[in-house]
Amino acid sequence: MPRLLPLRISIKDCLVLVILIIFNTIHITDMANNNMDIQSKEKKVKDDTADKGLSFNEMEEEYLKSCPYSDKENISLCSSLLYPCISCDRSIDCRYGEFCNYNCTVKPKVLCSGTKTFNKTAMCRFCYQTETWEHRCEQKANCNSLASPLNYYLTNCTVSDDIICLGRRRFLKKIRCSWTAGTRWGTALLLALTLGGFGADRFYLGHWQEGIGKLFSFGGLGVWTLVDALLIGIHHLGPADGSLYI
Repeated sequence: MPRLLPLRISIKDCLVLVILIIFNTIHITDMANNNMDIQSKEKKVKDDTADKGLSFNEMEEEYLKSCPYSDKENISLCSSLLYPCISCDRSIDCRYGEFCNYNCTVKPKVLCSGTKTFNKTAMCRFCYQTETWEHRCEQKANCNSLASPLNYYLTNCTVSDDIICLGRRRFLKKIRCSWTAGTRWGTALLLALTLGGFGADRFYLGHWQEGIGKLFSFGGLGVWTLVDALLIGIHHLGPADGSLYI
């Protein structure tokens, strides 16, 4: 019966083997991540297109719904058109706050009179640098407008069509939580002064538990009534949903 010799592996061989295993694992992981990224990007593009129910050609011509392209009797000047009927570009070498010329071009299939390439004068700034009244933001009603310190949230904002600016016309902005559900400050104060002893002001503001306690304690023998009237008067006590008075 042959005698088996013991297998000898040096430390150097072990290190080489470990390094090869590590590099092989990293390579396989990178390939898997790249494939997942490509698949996720393709899926996102397909899903976005499917959700809108538009092909790529239809998406490119979506602006025609708000631009003149068929009414030949009421054709306006090309230079008077606004976004999205035109696209205006300029290099970012201008100085912020200065007025400069933007090269504007009428988009395909849009009907207008005059040259379809013209210049418009506007301030040099990015779209996210526009003033509050120059863009509209999506308001959210799931935050507390009366919190201290003040609450802020990120939301999507879109520049008005008559504003010319650099960069994307739709951007994220951090704005203060400020919304109302239609609760009137005058009504709440009137209820606090007249029917506060029965908790009518608390019920009106949505504080049901405090309203029940106020009702069965007859307004805390008048003390609670006066305190609530004072808190409502100085806008310290507001609606329970976190909204503002109107």
